[in-house]
Amino acid sequence: MQAEYSLEQLEERIGYCFQNKALLKQAMTHSSFTNEQKINKAKDYERLEFLGDAVLELVSSEFLFWEHGEVPEGELTKMRAAMVCEPALAFCAREIELGAFIRLGKGEESTGGRERDSITSDAMEALIGAIYLDSGLEAAKAFINRFVLSDLEDKQLFYDSKSNLQELIQGKLKKEFHYHLLEESGPEHRKVFRVSVEMEGEVLGEGQGKTKKAAEQQAAYKALLRLRERGYVFKKY
Repeated sequence: MQAEYSLEQLEERIGYCFQNKALLKQAMTHSSFTNEQKINKAKDYERLEFLGDAVLELVSSEFLFWEHGEVPEGELTKMRAAMVCEPALAFCAREIELGAFIRLGKGEESTGGRERDSITSDAMEALIGAIYLDSGLEAAKAFINRFVLSDLEDKQLFYDSKSNLQELIQGKLKKEFHYHLLEESGPEHRKVFRVSVEMEGEVLGEGQGKTKKAAEQQAAYKALLRLRERGYVFKKY
């Protein structure tokens, strides 16, 4: 999908219409595109990402401050770090298919840049920065509340899926589990891995990703959802 033809679709998806369309276009422009097109580097999303990161930290900090009045500073810091880390933001970006709207150079495109967590998470922060410049803190806060700070229980399961699954199965259930590589496909620069996680012969979940780690994380997440249906409770915010 070509981002320059899809800005209105993205606005519809996020429920926000930019007054300054150039800000949205910049937020969706990766440095590989500006380098390839010989465009002024200031037109890529890196400066907006810098701003969006600060806005996100402020809004998420305020959210945790009021939601968890008895939690000490050290724990709040850990909780915030988990909520706004690269995998967490990439997860949020995938929910709105943000990668489809990013303008990438041909080289980055050919190596799977649209699916890369580092790129989609940066674009998510850039989008927050663009909304902040376009309409101020309240508009940025509304976006963050809707797309980052919502459904935190399920998102927390995903962020910490591998460690949560290990803690549950080995720590509480006192059982063993293993990840199995089911399939590895695609060319060397765009491989896709499919992985299952099994507990004593039972397949609890399967996942797919551009790396084995990403596939394992998705498999672990699906396993946790299945175990939650059986009545097991996990730590959450």
